[in-house]
This record gives sequence, C-alpha cells and structure tokens, in this order.
Amino acid sequence: MLNNTEASYHYGVIKRAIELIDQSGPELSLDDLAQNMQMSPAHFQRIFSKWAGVSPKRLQQYLALGHAKVLLENKFTTLETADSVGLSGSGRLHDLFLRWESMSPGEFARKGEGLTIYWGWFESPFGPALVMGTDKGICGIGFAVETGEEDAMDDLVSRWPKARYVEDPMMLRPWVEAAFGQTTLGSDKAPLYLMGAPFQIKVWEALLRVPSGQVTTYSELAQSVDHPTAMRAVGTAVGRNPISWLIPCHRALRKSGGLGGYHWGLPVKRAMLAFETAQADLG
Repeated sequence: MLNNTEASYHYGVIKRAIELIDQSGPELSLDDLAQNMQMSPAHFQRIFSKWAGVSPKRLQQYLALGHAKVLLENKFTTLETADSVGLSGSGRLHDLFLRWESMSPGEFARKGEGLTIYWGWFESPFGPALVMGTDKGICGIGFAVETGEEDAMDDLVSRWPKARYVEDPMMLRPWVEAAFGQTTLGSDKAPLYLMGAPFQIKVWEALLRVPSGQVTTYSELAQSVDHPTAMRAVGTAVGRNPISWLIPCHRALRKSGGLGGYHWGLPVKRAMLAFETAQADLG
C-alpha cells in the first residue's frame, strides 16, 4: 500500500537531489548532497536507495548530461528485435501489462460520450500522479510535479470531454499499485485501455514494445509503424500519449541523443530514465 505522506516526502527529497546533481555534476559528494537535503549521509542514502534501488552515487552516473547518448549507444533496441522478444520479455512493465484493448475509431470520434471514467490522485516515485480508468482498464496517467494538479486534470479531461467523470481512487488502487511496483498482480488484474485515434494507437503500441531500461528513437518508431518520413506526426502521437509511464513515451529519444520533449516536464522524463536504467542494471 502506498503511504501518501511518506512517498510525497521522499519524492521531494529525490527531486531536489536530482536538481542539485544537474547543477553541480557527478563530482558532488554524498556528504554535500546530504547536507543540502538537511539529512545525515546515512539517512539520505537510505531514503535515496529505497526510492531508486541503487546508491546516490550510482544514480548520479545515470543523470549525467550525456546519459541519453550512452543509452542510445548501449541500450538502444530496434522495435523489430523487441517484436521477436514479445511483451513477456524482460522488464516489470511487460510482466504486468501483457494485454491492452483499444477503443474503435468511432468511439474515439465521440470524445468519450457515454463513457464513465474513474479518477483519483496517487503518490508515485515521480510525484503526484493523476490516474484515470474505465471498467476496461487504465486509460490515463498524468504527473503534476511540473504542471500542477489543476493543469494535469484539465489536460486529461480535455481528451475525452464528453465522458462522465467519477472520483473513485479505491476502484483504481489495485491497478495503480501494480503500475508503480507495489504489488505483483497478474496481467489480468491491470489492463490498459488505449483511447486515441488509429495512428496514435499504432504508435503507442510500438512504444509498448520497448523494454524497460532501453530506449528507441523517433525515427525508429516512424519506421516501425510504416511511416518512415512521418517523424513529426510520430512525435506528436508520442506527446499525446495519455498513459504516461505505462506506455513508455519517456523511452523515445532524438537520434542525436537529445532527450526530446516530454509532456509532463523534462525533469520527470530524466527521473524515469534514470530510475529504469538503475533498476535494469541491478538484474
């Protein structure tokens, strides 16, 4: 069970530490980091390691400015290879969310009319998360640490403006706990419900084939959906992904090694990539 107060406090510590590392570089010592967090080195390391699963020093390496380029050199996956591995390959996400269902184009055109969407706020390793779902599965996740809660809510609601929205975090909680690694629910307990235009859904399905701890490029995504020259359209579809983290748009990078954009803020994207890489390297 997520402890909201504790999780929120820990994320605040991690967020400030990441910002400080970005400003100061990888040479910043553990003692200096802990002092800036107003904690003893041992207490800070314990909280940091609980969140990331690795020491602060090791995560510093993943947050270096060149980390995106290193990922492309060492963790790049072609979606053709990912296809051959299948969604049951390595990575917690693929173990938890093996199936998804997509709404029909006609349903999407109705902008959620006749649909009931349940929603609730939850703490996550990446700050306050707004989670939405239908009776078929999770359909939306937004992160508010950079945008604010009101803007995150407006953003997701605007995608399906004619739906009926019901606040019901208890209905969503088992899926949310599975999504953020709090339980080991089977795939039948935590489905996804993709609500978008046909081209968008095709791009999102391609993103689901990128294993945790690895990355791809926008051009590779365009190739995989048979539109090799449509990188701009693919980038727009990636940015419109409503189920952040679970449909891993944070794993899409520019071919140059740049992070590219991220709908919920680049600090969140950097934290997600560092978190996943650290976790993958533990295996």
